[in-house]
Amino acid sequence: MSITEEAPELTDTPEMAAFRQRVREFLADHAASRPTPEAQQDRLTEASPAAEVISRAKAYQAALYDAGLAGITWPKEYGGQGLTNEYQRVFNEEMAGHEVPNGVYTIGLGMVIPTLLEFGTEDQKRRYVAKALRGEEIWSQLFSEPGAGSDVASLQSKAERDGDEWVLNGQKVWTTGAQHSDFGAVIARTNPDNPKHRGITMFIVDFKAAGVDVRPLRQMNGGSGFNEVFFSDVRVPADAVIGSVDDGWRCAIAMLMNERVAIGSGGGGGRGGGGIDALTKAARERGLNLDPVTRQAIVDVYIRQRIIGFIGQRTRAALKAGRAPGPEGSIGKLAGALLARRSSDLGMALAGPAGQAWLPGDDRSGRWAQAVLSAPASRIAGGTDEVQRNIIGERVLGLPKEPQVDRDQPFRELRVGTQTEPVR
Repeated sequence: MSITEEAPELTDTPEMAAFRQRVREFLADHAASRPTPEAQQDRLTEASPAAEVISRAKAYQAALYDAGLAGITWPKEYGGQGLTNEYQRVFNEEMAGHEVPNGVYTIGLGMVIPTLLEFGTEDQKRRYVAKALRGEEIWSQLFSEPGAGSDVASLQSKAERDGDEWVLNGQKVWTTGAQHSDFGAVIARTNPDNPKHRGITMFIVDFKAAGVDVRPLRQMNGGSGFNEVFFSDVRVPADAVIGSVDDGWRCAIAMLMNERVAIGSGGGGGRGGGGIDALTKAARERGLNLDPVTRQAIVDVYIRQRIIGFIGQRTRAALKAGRAPGPEGSIGKLAGALLARRSSDLGMALAGPAGQAWLPGDDRSGRWAQAVLSAPASRIAGGTDEVQRNIIGERVLGLPKEPQVDRDQPFRELRVGTQTEPVR
């Protein structure tokens, strides 16, 4: 069992036992057993064709939905199962031992659709939720801009009302999975006369609409999961507003909290840096397994992984109790990012010269370099380490907020991001 997962209950009620057996049978038919940590590391340098990845994901998610195992706690009227958190716990326990090919749905089902369920209209929920649950439509989140990263509220993409439509113009960046997406949740400036946090609206945007241009970004680790997305006079129906006009910041905060919980509660930040088994094996191969400094470094990684596991348990317990995502997500997200850096740096140190240069075909040696190159992303995605520390300082430690001299100033008067002149 992974150290980031909760131990299953020793006893189940008859209903839970029957549900657990049903989940086991489904996973046995549709998911592979989770590989060893070392095998997972070997896969860091592997890349399946995008079309193959999407095809597997769609087939799995459709089967999950048809089996009545998707959206376990979501309302029945929108395609969910309407079951309690105990059923979700059982499903998570069984899924922990398997590798499921549904990564392309992480943002949609983990961040966007929960926000739509909270703030969307009845028509929006009936139109989009069930299709997302069945994997028929893939979603992205479009927040960051070239001049609005950590300070997302400084965004300059704008939407202007034109009859029964909005006209969207601007640029987003670092949009994960946009090249595979059907729809996105985008925030844009709709009232520059309001302060920057109070003149933003969230929209549903169709990626097939005229004027949407998705351009993948090549990352230093060789991947291209992030994208720039340009909007040029994109027509968005008036009924595509999520929440209320000019009140999109409230929706954005809810989505960011869902994102940090999704990252932090799973301890995902440390997965790219090497599991304990892989690090220990590397130490033995270099003859460093008895070196006290090396042993201490490996123990440090192990302890940090255990802590992230406990943070994840606390976060999931809060969600089970019906509490909205809070600062626990930021704590877990920050801890995961720090672990990714420590474990990847340790892996590279243990690999020695083989971590920087290897023979053709020796992909296993390349995994350490891949981990180092991938680790910085975990310190940025979902909010930088500095943002997480501010949230923890204010909401956990009770420290005073950072000064915000522009909080009540109309956005059009600000000099923020790439904006050097007042908005006309």
